[in-house]
Amino acid sequence: MKISEVIVFIVYLLFMVGIGVFFFFRNKNGGEKSYFLGGREMGPWVTALSAGASDMSAWVLMGLPTSVYALGMGQVWIPIGLALGYTISWLVEAPRLRKFSIVAKDSITIPQYLTNRFLARSNILQILCAVVFLMAYTVYSASSLKACGTLFNTVIGLDPKVAMYIAAAIIIGYTFLGGFSAVCWTDFFQGMLIFGGMLIAPIFAVAMLNDQTAAKMPDGYFNLMTSWKDIVSGLAWGLGYFGMPHIIIRFMSIRSQKEMKKSAAIGITWTVFIVIFAAAIGVIGRMFLGFDETISSNSTVFIEMVRKIFPGVISGILLSAVLAASMSTADSQLLSAASSFASDVYKPVFRKNKASDKEMLWVGRLVVLAISIVALIIASNPNSGSIMDLVTNAWGLFGAALGPSIMLSLFWKRFNFPGAIAGIAVGSIVDICWIIFCSSTGIYELFPGFVCGLIAAVIVTLCTKKPTADVEELFDKAVKYED
Repeated sequence: MKISEVIVFIVYLLFMVGIGVFFFFRNKNGGEKSYFLGGREMGPWVTALSAGASDMSAWVLMGLPTSVYALGMGQVWIPIGLALGYTISWLVEAPRLRKFSIVAKDSITIPQYLTNRFLARSNILQILCAVVFLMAYTVYSASSLKACGTLFNTVIGLDPKVAMYIAAAIIIGYTFLGGFSAVCWTDFFQGMLIFGGMLIAPIFAVAMLNDQTAAKMPDGYFNLMTSWKDIVSGLAWGLGYFGMPHIIIRFMSIRSQKEMKKSAAIGITWTVFIVIFAAAIGVIGRMFLGFDETISSNSTVFIEMVRKIFPGVISGILLSAVLAASMSTADSQLLSAASSFASDVYKPVFRKNKASDKEMLWVGRLVVLAISIVALIIASNPNSGSIMDLVTNAWGLFGAALGPSIMLSLFWKRFNFPGAIAGIAVGSIVDICWIIFCSSTGIYELFPGFVCGLIAAVIVTLCTKKPTADVEELFDKAVKYED
């Protein structure tokens, strides 16, 4: 154990809590929109980096590099798919989603937007989305907490469960207090830390390699064309971006349409570099460390590389990137789940839209606490799967369930409310059933789930009544909307 690493971790965690406290006092008189969407006042840099950081959880520093480390370059189709999907989501989805969410009764959550987009009186769609949110975000948050446990166990020998409790307390603290603004600003700083850590580590490792120190690579390690299943499954990861609530909610929060292009350029550049670095860490880590089954099973290639290269203070700063990746995703997921339940279930169903702003804030905070407890239980279970397994399942469910309906709502005027319900329901069911019954096929469940959800949404829309004149008018107004 390096004392300097522990000190750096403590300072870093205190800084994150400090941000939460700051925004608690700054926005303590703010309402639901302020807590859950930052009042639509986010600038381009904060929007872009917080969207990227909330996307790239610990799996980008632990799970993905270790997959490349252990299995070879055939795994790089995942970062390729992610880079393509993220680019398309910023350029195609983001501009319209912000405009449509404003025109659709100034919606502050994705389920609320989908319901208002069709001027629906029914709460079925909001409740259906809330169920998907709670399931997926609980699993997703568990992966982030498990990563924190692995980090502290590897670095300072702390019991993984104790480390998870500490990480959960910190994340709950600043999310509970500061809401969306605190989450975005912590993610902004964490995004810069992730970028720095992933850039510096592989560069120094390469500089230290030579013919004598580089490990021999196995035959076929650099083969990209491993199988069509790897290619399809890897590229399918990009489809997840179209329905990832904690990422696309940033599109709705940006200050103006004029700043959208700047945010897109920053966000796309950041993410493309990050996925390139993730693959590079895997390859260089294999050369630098050789193959080690312990590293592979614990997903610690980045951690071991950093600790072998740098002295305590530097390694502590760089390893804080793992904490940053874990916390920046967990906080966004907890807030998105809380906002969905509070705004889309509690307020319209249980309180018949009579809940006060203060009541809504406390309901959201209690949901943050409840999901964290369940996520801790999952993460503490040794049979819950690896960090990468948990992320894979949660990512697939979101993309398959929400992606088709959100994209159709933005670009198809004929799309209707029954079609949206069908798309979300079928996408979710196919995704879950594929995990249970068809995982042995080697095809990532997101792909069949997304395709089936899209087909179901289109067929049901065409077989049911076209939208009313008011809904079509809303679509036209949103397309032409200017700040």
